[in-house]
This record gives sequence, structure tokens and C-alpha cells, in this order.
Amino acid sequence: MKAAVVGMLVALGVLVAGAVGAPDPVGSPGARSGRTSAGQDRAGPSSELMALSVDSEGRQQVTLIDPRSRVMAVYHVDRATGALSLKSVRNVHWDLLIEDFNSANPTPREIRALTETR
Repeated sequence: MKAAVVGMLVALGVLVAGAVGAPDPVGSPGARSGRTSAGQDRAGPSSELMALSVDSEGRQQVTLIDPRSRVMAVYHVDRATGALSLKSVRNVHWDLLIEDFNSANPTPREIRALTETR
């Protein structure tokens, strides 16, 4: 059973390594100019795919984050069976534009107002 989990993690690692190491196709937007199709400068090394892993409750959670597209995906790996299941995928671009959400008082807006009045 542990071999199945290790095998799944190795396969996921190969997938991540392939995605990180894949060059831009020739002629793709930004391939020569260093800019994306939206005209924004690409980030440096931090623009590569990131993987985070957490062990809990008899399973491993793997989170993949693509800073270029601002998308994250969460997978669970069952330790007993080695089964990999996609739990969620989300584009966080709009989330990151929210000024405050589900935060206690004082909110960031209230703190800014306090600092601007002095």
C-alpha cells in the first residue's frame, strides 16, 4: 500500500517537473518578448508551478499553484489505496482583488482611514 502512495507521489512529481520545465512554444504570446498575451511582464523564478504537501487524517493533501495563471488545485492521496482525487480547482485572481473578506474589526479599510486622518 505504501508503494502505491509512493508511486502516485512520484508520478505527480514527474507531472510537476514536466510542467515547470516545459518551455514556451515557439510563437506563443510572450515567447520572445517576455510578456504575456495580456501585456503584463512575466514574473521571474516565482512564476513556476509550486507544489505544497501536507499529511493529515490518513491522507496526503497536495496543492499545486500556478502563479502565472493564478490557479490552484487541491488533491488528496489516500494512504491506504494510493488513490489520487482532485478536490478543487480555483482561479484566485478575483479573490486577490477583494480588499477584505471574513475579517474581524478593525477591517483594513478602517485601519487605513485611521492612518489617513492623522
